[in-house]
Amino acid sequence: MNYEDTKGREPLVKRSIPLFLRLTITKKIFFGYFSLAALIIIISVFALSSLDRLNAIAMNIIQKDVPVIEATDKMIDDLLAQELYARRYVILNNSDILALFWKRSKEFDLLVEEIHGLPIKHDVPVDRLTTLHTEYNNLFVKGFKYLKEPSSVLAQKYNAQIKKKREEIIGLIKGVSSQTRRAQNEKMLMIMRMGAATFRVAGVLCGAGIILSVAATLLITRDISASIHQLKRATEEISEGRFEYKSRLRNHDELGELSLAFNEMAKRLKRLEAMYLDASPLTRLPGGVAIENIVKKRLNSGIPSAFCILDMDNFKAFNDFYGYARGSEVIKATARIMEAVVAELKMEEDFIGHIGGDDFVIITSPDRYPEICKAIIERFDKMIVDFYDTEDRDRGYIIARTRQGQEVKFPIMTLSIAVVTNQHRELKNPIQVSEIAAELKTHAKSIPGSIYLVDQRGKDTPQIRQDENVAKVSNGDDVDKNKRCTD
Repeated sequence: MNYEDTKGREPLVKRSIPLFLRLTITKKIFFGYFSLAALIIIISVFALSSLDRLNAIAMNIIQKDVPVIEATDKMIDDLLAQELYARRYVILNNSDILALFWKRSKEFDLLVEEIHGLPIKHDVPVDRLTTLHTEYNNLFVKGFKYLKEPSSVLAQKYNAQIKKKREEIIGLIKGVSSQTRRAQNEKMLMIMRMGAATFRVAGVLCGAGIILSVAATLLITRDISASIHQLKRATEEISEGRFEYKSRLRNHDELGELSLAFNEMAKRLKRLEAMYLDASPLTRLPGGVAIENIVKKRLNSGIPSAFCILDMDNFKAFNDFYGYARGSEVIKATARIMEAVVAELKMEEDFIGHIGGDDFVIITSPDRYPEICKAIIERFDKMIVDFYDTEDRDRGYIIARTRQGQEVKFPIMTLSIAVVTNQHRELKNPIQVSEIAAELKTHAKSIPGSIYLVDQRGKDTPQIRQDENVAKVSNGDDVDKNKRCTD
């Protein structure tokens, strides 16, 4: 026998493994767990069929045995209640009590009929019960007039006959109840035996399923462990900032696609690293480079955008008067307000940036900026007064010195927002946006209180809009200083 003959006679399983490992991960998992799924189906069918049989037995107990046991107990109660009402009737001679006697008698007869209508397998002496109960009733009917004299011979005779008949009926009822209870116990034992057998078979099948799943898992993980190791190396390299690292995984399955995605991610992270290096250490918001890149991207894409530049009025005086630490807290609190407003309005595509100092920017769409600006102004005006001392807050201003040494009253800080949009004209670059915003801020700072001004100037109709409900300013006209955004 030569080597070729031996090779041709290799076990089928050994020859199939390389073919299995060359499949995609999805197919590997599918074929690896197909047998496990089939086993689970078998277990489920077996368990469900067993549960169905157990349920049938339980329903038989509930629908047949339990009603008989309950009916027999109630029949004994009715029988004893009849005798009680009969004794009371003899003493009180009250027709209402006699009616209760016959009511209990009727209930007894109805229970007998109910038992007779149940589909039970063991025999119930319905006719015998009916006859005995009729005789029991007749004894009372005939003996009522004698029972009024308990010491008489006839009263003692009827009492003895009533007692004998009662004991005979109760004995017959207890016999039916005992027979039914034995049948119920047998069914309960059957349920226990079937449950134990089901548990054993299901346990064996589950054990086989576990062994099969472990074998399939080992086979699949052995093939992909090397790929995982290389991807882990790529992750470590990227996490340490070496974004130029490239994974050399050559697989053609999903891990190979993931390797390509890692390489693309490294390129994007390298660009993002450069973009966010200038992020503000105070607010953790993107800084100048990121803001400029976002503005360029929005302008180049032609997407309708609104660039909202926020500036705090009288911040420098506040910072000089109360100190750098409190000024920093104001900046951080303002940043939190902006982030909270954008988050609550669920505007995921909006961008928040920190230009520097007390200047911020929000980039959103033209239909959303009014709501954003109004919400930020409202919260800022409520928040800012808490940063002033009580005396200065009550007075409405602080007294600080200018660079020339003059004492000047500086009001409570307000917020001026300049909104530049590309709705009415084409904006070419961030510098143009910045220049328009600077002009708008000059107008805004000339108006008392917090306000946002919107540039709506086009090629033919230059104008600045303060608010939808406020007069427009055009061609350099003065802004009405009494008008402000308060809604």
